[in-house]
Formats: sequence, structure tokens, C-alpha cells
Amino acid sequence: MIRKNIIRWLPVIVWLAMSCKQGKQEEMNPANAKRIVSVSKQLTEMMFALGKGKDIVACDLTSSYPDSAKLLPKVGYHRLLSTEGIVSMRPDIVIYSQNIGPATVIPQLQQVGVRCKEFFESNTLDSAQLLLKALGTYFGVSAVADSLSHQLQQQMQVVYAAQKQCVDTPKVMVIQFGQANNVFFVMSGRNGPADAMIRMAVGKSAVYQAKGATQLSAEAIAAANPDIIIVTDFGFDKLGGMESVKKLPGVALTNAAKNNKIYRFNEHDIVYFGPRSANNILSLMKIFHPNIHATLP
Repeated sequence: MIRKNIIRWLPVIVWLAMSCKQGKQEEMNPANAKRIVSVSKQLTEMMFALGKGKDIVACDLTSSYPDSAKLLPKVGYHRLLSTEGIVSMRPDIVIYSQNIGPATVIPQLQQVGVRCKEFFESNTLDSAQLLLKALGTYFGVSAVADSLSHQLQQQMQVVYAAQKQCVDTPKVMVIQFGQANNVFFVMSGRNGPADAMIRMAVGKSAVYQAKGATQLSAEAIAAANPDIIIVTDFGFDKLGGMESVKKLPGVALTNAAKNNKIYRFNEHDIVYFGPRSANNILSLMKIFHPNIHATLP
């Protein structure tokens, strides 16, 4: 009977505990936060780069870099977060960006006294540097953020120099595996970070004209006819390699399949910009243009 009563009143107990904590959190300097929950893969990587990874106690399922992030407790997919899971981690603060869900999760967290901080969307190299600096300022590590930004700018000079060695512009398609709904879909051609990285690596996104399809369209892939296909690591590994990728709808009809130019690429290296973006872009460039010679400092 006692056990049943405890379970029955657990939500109230949690609410009271978090409410008592609210006042302290409002006064807390974010630089002193020791229990951070990050529900954005981009923010998670940046926090580790800033030296704050040791203070992250949980993250979302898509936070896969660095390896240390994979070992952290998960609080759900970033578009399908668990309020209870986040509260159970007793966070000093939850950091997030605009593309999280459900819409009720942040209000619910705030209702029970969890401090939440939203950071702006960053889909370009320049805005990623601004985001890095914003995180650095908020968490009291501005000098580290400035150093990382300066290093990235220096590395991008190598990328810009390497671009001059490229003599053609192959058509590139990026196929991603959606972990939330277990389907493959074309990520490139949406004018997102992947497309920007393809351009910086001196390629062009293959035009994929499927009317909002969440799953692959054989006709649209064949019509797009990419010279190179990049498959993100989760999907590539799930299928088991290049020959299995060729069995996806329409892929076998492409120049990429005919010339065996299908490559595995880590998802966290192409879906957002961050401190390692110069290295990631250069890695793409070496796939598109195998004869170039460039090394980052």
C-alpha cells in the first residue's frame, strides 16, 4: 500500500522538488551549471568542444558526436522528447533549438521549474560561428569559443585554396536514414547544411523532384542521376554496404551506382555546421575530387 501511494504521488513530489529549485535556478550563473541536458545534436557537439561536455548529463538521440555523447542517457528523439525523462535527470538547465517537439515539452518543463534556454537555428558556416560564440558567452567560456572560431577560419582558408584544384563539379545526392520513422529519404536538394557543404566541396546537389515524399522515389532518383551518392552512416550500416545501397529504389540506374561511387559518411559531419566543419568539407571534397592535395593545420 505504501509503495502504491508513493508511485501515485510521485509526479507531485517531483513538481514540488522542482518548484523549490526554481528560485535557485533563476539566480544561478549558467557558467556554474553542472547538470545540463542538451536536446540538439549541434549544441551537444559545440558544448563538448567548449569543454562543457563534462557537465552534460543527458542528450537527445541524434546527439552522436563526440563518442562520449553516445554514452549519455537519452531523453528521446529531438522532435519527440520525453518531459518526464528530462525532469528525471534533475537538470540545472536544458538547452535547445527551435526544431524540437512536441510543442508542449518546454512549457511543461518550465511549469515544474526547469530552467530552459533556447539558442537560435544555425544552418550556415557563419551563423554556426555566431552560435558557438553565443554558447561561449552564456556559459562563461568566451575565450574558448573565440579560439575555436579563429581555428575554424584558418582551416577554411585551406578549404578555399583546395577548391582551386578542382576541375569539375559532380552531381551529388545525400541519402539519410530517418531513425525516428525507419525510412530512407533524400536529404540534399533542400537548401540545407548538406547542400552548402556540397557546394563548398565543389559539387552540386542533384535535383530530386519528388513531391514531398518521405520515402525514396525510384523515378525521381533515376531522373536526378547523381554522379556520387553519399549515404549517412546509420543507413549505410543498416543495409550492409554499397551493393545493398544499390538495391534502394532507383539507385541502380544512376551513374553513381554504375561507377561504384557510393560512399558512407558520418551523419553528424554533414547535417549541421560546427567546429569541425572545415575538416568535414575537406573530407567531402576528397571524395568528389580524389586527386586534390590538402591538409589542415
